[in-house]
Amino acid sequence: MKLTSTAFANGKAIPVKFTGSGADVSPPLQWSGAPAGTKSFALICDDPDAPGGTWVHWVIYGLPAENSESGEAVLADESLASGARQGINDFGRIGYGGPLPPPGKPHRYFFRLFALDAEVPLGPRATKLDLLRAMQGHILAEAQIMGTYQRVR
Repeated sequence: MKLTSTAFANGKAIPVKFTGSGADVSPPLQWSGAPAGTKSFALICDDPDAPGGTWVHWVIYGLPAENSESGEAVLADESLASGARQGINDFGRIGYGGPLPPPGKPHRYFFRLFALDAEVPLGPRATKLDLLRAMQGHILAEAQIMGTYQRVR
């Protein structure tokens, strides 16, 4: 399975538009090569370089198996028209919260997509930990793209 973005290449800088310094909207993501038997997708975005430990930027699950992309600027709603649900990020909000590291060295932001053999039995507002527990034993494949962001001031 492969995960890409038209906004940034793997290992490259995430444009300011998709960060807390800009419009703070989610970047467009596209995926392909999901294995047979995929019933839904889930996505987690986090920053392992945060000063206090890994910082969660996005938790979204229940993405339909027929989807192959998430558009730019996914609404910060608990439940989306597609049936997907969004969890709580470490900013304490629903949906995507873009990179906003302290000034200094670049941070890495990992977008990880999971192909699942079942629907995740979680309502909206789940945490990353809730989602990881619910996905146990159901992950068919995983793909990731990593972008960087450095705040100068």
